[in-house]
Amino acid sequence: MAQQDVQAPRRSRRGSGAVTLHDVARLAGVAPITASRALNHPGQVSDEVRQKVADAVARTGYVPNRLAGGLASARSRLVAAVLPTISGPVFLETVQSLTEALAERGYQLMLGQAGYAGSREDALIEAIVGRRPDGIVLTGIMHSAAGRKRLLASGIPVVETWDLTPTPIDMLVGFSHVEVGRSVARYLYAKGRRRLAVVSGDDERARRRCDAFCAEALALGLAPVRSALVPAPTTLKRGRSGLAELLDADPAIDAVFCSSDLLALGVMTEARVRGVAVPEQLAVVGFGDLDFAADVDPALTTVHIKSREIGRQAAQFIVDSAEGRAIEQRVVDIGFSLVERASSGLG
Repeated sequence: MAQQDVQAPRRSRRGSGAVTLHDVARLAGVAPITASRALNHPGQVSDEVRQKVADAVARTGYVPNRLAGGLASARSRLVAAVLPTISGPVFLETVQSLTEALAERGYQLMLGQAGYAGSREDALIEAIVGRRPDGIVLTGIMHSAAGRKRLLASGIPVVETWDLTPTPIDMLVGFSHVEVGRSVARYLYAKGRRRLAVVSGDDERARRRCDAFCAEALALGLAPVRSALVPAPTTLKRGRSGLAELLDADPAIDAVFCSSDLLALGVMTEARVRGVAVPEQLAVVGFGDLDFAADVDPALTTVHIKSREIGRQAAQFIVDSAEGRAIEQRVVDIGFSLVERASSGLG
């Protein structure tokens, strides 16, 4: 006798329209608790049952309610990451390595774009906390007292990244922007540059690098650093306009530190248009060591950040915390390195 084809369950118009676990169980010919085990703990059921449930899921398009399932286990297996911008290439490697490292452990990543205004970050944090992810990864350190209080009260593991502070909310992996600024100033001074300038985004982290750069130049006995602040996120166009502003004010500047490689590329473009030779007349240093930095002409001297390592460490922090493992070192200073190339003059 031929087996009758089993139809996928029809959904009631008066209901939510969502396929339920009971629908999947009925189609697979198993109890709802067995279907649940097949989806959440596949090792507890036979291969035959697991395949029946998988086939039923495929036929119905069922998506498990991870939030409801997480109420009992207190785990959603979702991690939220907050970026100032998803178009900023400097953060992409961190996001990629964070995504990969979480996926290897059975977690999924959600991205949120907060912009560079603190009020938007607060609103996004509030929305994320209400959805109870297993962890939250922030770009930078939290500055809003209200946002910090909300995160502390939530009990959700939090990792701050791309920055350094002795008082993190929970865990932190990053580097010192102040030390970046100081190091670049000392480097340019050692190269014999004496009329320093900076083109910087107006976001808080970039301004800290800029301020430290300017302060270190003064400590070295140099004249006050000329600076051009441009809106974040930074672009090549804003690098060009920044250098134009600086040269119009002081044509004798001989070195420019840029708060991003894109700004540095714009600075070198504007210098070429104006007939200012790089590095003979003007040394240029960027930040981020993006893929193009080694391939432009002249190759760009820049500050390298271990972006992928930041993502991997953040993922490890979240997973260890979510799964109840002890974390002895909750702050990791990943450091940075200055990669010397032709744009600042080799030798």
